[in-house]
Amino acid sequence: MPTFRLLTILAFFLTPVAIVEAQERPSTCLAVAKALPDVVLASFQPVAGETQVGITYAGHSTYVIETPAGVRIATDFSGAYGGQPTPHVVTMNKAHGTHFTNNPDPAIEHVLLGWDPDGDPAEHSLMVEDVYIRNVTTDIRRFGTMEEDGNSIFIFEVAGLCIGHLGHLHHRLDDSHYAAIGRLDVVMVPVDGGLTMSLDGMSEIVQRLSSSIILPMHRNATPLSAFTGRMGEGFEIDFREGRTLAVSLDALPAQPTIVILDGV
Repeated sequence: MPTFRLLTILAFFLTPVAIVEAQERPSTCLAVAKALPDVVLASFQPVAGETQVGITYAGHSTYVIETPAGVRIATDFSGAYGGQPTPHVVTMNKAHGTHFTNNPDPAIEHVLLGWDPDGDPAEHSLMVEDVYIRNVTTDIRRFGTMEEDGNSIFIFEVAGLCIGHLGHLHHRLDDSHYAAIGRLDVVMVPVDGGLTMSLDGMSEIVQRLSSSIILPMHRNATPLSAFTGRMGEGFEIDFREGRTLAVSLDALPAQPTIVILDGV
């Protein structure tokens, strides 16, 4: 065996595991902004042996995502929903106290804030077992003014799927947001119609994202029909009796579907 090849193989096997694990996984969901607004989505190859991802509605804006490797993620975590069993990862937004907590359980391994306490844009890009987590910041309305980068849209890439949570979104998205978000197979959408943004604005965003599955959240007293009625005939509506949905890349609905889980 040539010496160079032998040294290369040895270097590979002697590389510390921590370094290999720390290498950032490239996103399979990012858009390529060549000619906005005509965004071209990056090509991808499904993960070999991929299996189902579980998504459970816990309450308010909290969905619990469970990956094939058993990673539990709770979105917009305040501690009121999705805390048992203890999640491995929680994401938060700071609109008000039902979307974050200052005292998360110390057993939670990754607490991801949708804002930077120092005022800079929050930046998250990490692998946790089989899921890659990143964020796209948006502005947030606080005390009558708009605060730059106060909200995050969190995106979870797992088992070939691109799953997005819009957080406490307060404004329409521009082309740069859509390019940074990329493809979303599943999107979790606030439908309160006021505390976040108007239903007309939210339905416009959902239509442009063209996700296969739309999961409403943060409904408060708004009738679901006020949101679904704005989406048009191109969207199916699927009411479920249970709170959990099993999702896999090869079983996404052929037509965009608004899935309403029990409790929403």
